[in-house]
Amino acid sequence: MADKSMIGRVLSHGTVDVEKGRLRFFAKAIGETDAVYTDESVARDAGHPGLPVPPTFLFCMNSETSDLVATLKFLDMDLARILHAEQAFTYHRMAYAGDTLSFETKLADVYEKKGGALQFVVQETRVTSQKGEHIADLRGVIVQRNG
Repeated sequence: MADKSMIGRVLSHGTVDVEKGRLRFFAKAIGETDAVYTDESVARDAGHPGLPVPPTFLFCMNSETSDLVATLKFLDMDLARILHAEQAFTYHRMAYAGDTLSFETKLADVYEKKGGALQFVVQETRVTSQKGEHIADLRGVIVQRNG
């Protein structure tokens, strides 16, 4: 099981290129009807330099920089006993098609509830652009049922 001595360790890091086609596909998949996410002309008319990254797409991109199996092995967690309990985003600036985003995920906290029957693992990810701009912070919590 993960423990507090692991707090601060980097769990994953990597970069992802933001591609227009993927942004359009994601917008369609989530039912986004605002053309600012699919039409470059509309995006520019709205004051954007290109297609903006839809808010939760950062979660999808972050998953490309990590290896879930390796992370769970490092944390000594069993995939059959875990649940994705929470996901939160704090945005600092927009990202756009053509950007290259860097993701670094660290173990932020480990705690238990119900007398150790549930173990919570908090991961925090910092997202930066190719220019070093702070784009967003992602916070995810997974919980494992023990016993």
